[in-house]
Amino acid sequence: MALSARLQAVLDALPLEPGMRVLEVGAGPGALAREIVTRIGDDGVVVACDRSATAVRQMREGCADAIASGRMRVVQAAIEDLAVDETFDLVVACRVGALDGRHPEAGARALDRIRALAPEGRLLIDGGDPLREVPLR
Repeated sequence: MALSARLQAVLDALPLEPGMRVLEVGAGPGALAREIVTRIGDDGVVVACDRSATAVRQMREGCADAIASGRMRVVQAAIEDLAVDETFDLVVACRVGALDGRHPEAGARALDRIRALAPEGRLLIDGGDPLREVPLR
């Protein structure tokens, strides 16, 4: 299944490297996460989270091979409530209200959580050309 032009531009703009640990926030049905898995190789891992049970179900169905291989995990949670015991090299989010300014209170909590999850990593969100970096420090 091909990515939309918007998601293809996002994928092409990501500074992906083999072996990276990537967190996608607001992953929806998982199209971008699935493509990230192919670019970071067998040693990389993608954790895709979304608050929607429907989106999580769609991800589990559409990304079954990546999940079965251990290269992708799916978590149902809002970013500000995400509970995982690992860190990430890169966090990417597209159209996530907590990170694009639509929900400032949730955004502050989300940024605190991302800082904990990616202490040495980067946060890239939509709204640039096509992405913009949000400073974590």
